[in-house]
Amino acid sequence: MIIFSFSLSSVMVIGLLRYAHVIEKHQNCVLNTAGLSTCWICAAGLIMVGNFQVDNAKVLHYVGAGVAFPTSMLFVCLQSALTYRLAKTQMDYSMGHLRCSLTLLAFVALVLSGVFFVQESFMLQHASAIFEWLFSIIIMLFYGTFAFEFGGVSSDTLLVLVKGGAQGASAREGKVEGGSGPNLHPPESISML
Repeated sequence: MIIFSFSLSSVMVIGLLRYAHVIEKHQNCVLNTAGLSTCWICAAGLIMVGNFQVDNAKVLHYVGAGVAFPTSMLFVCLQSALTYRLAKTQMDYSMGHLRCSLTLLAFVALVLSGVFFVQESFMLQHASAIFEWLFSIIIMLFYGTFAFEFGGVSSDTLLVLVKGGAQGASAREGKVEGGSGPNLHPPESISML
């Protein structure tokens, strides 16, 4: 339960920060909005998985897992595509390759988990549980790859969320709202706070 509670808050915060960061640095697009939506649907599934244990409420637990696993897979697919779409440097493309590799590994683990889950054998169901955890670890590693981009997250990134994306364009132009001159104060990085 503790792991899923941590995962829930991590999923929501990382998804929201990634959404705002993409708007601030690049632009808003359908992939970005779809990524945020799938991220929060995944969080709803994690709420069900964490709050309804298999021993007490098997159906609700499995419904939550049925929501969380596919939407997390869709999220990593969307974020991999978004990474390639926004890539400008060789480092960006390298990160895209890493994320794509993690996405493929997660997909294989999810498929094997599903194949073994429907089997009657205790050993195969045990293998299914192992692949579920492997899938979860791969997804957590995928979320960890955002740390490279989040080094550039600043208070301006959070303002993008508050102002609905309008701050992103002015921040890229180096303008302060209400003024026409360049921004003389560099934004503080949240990672430094």
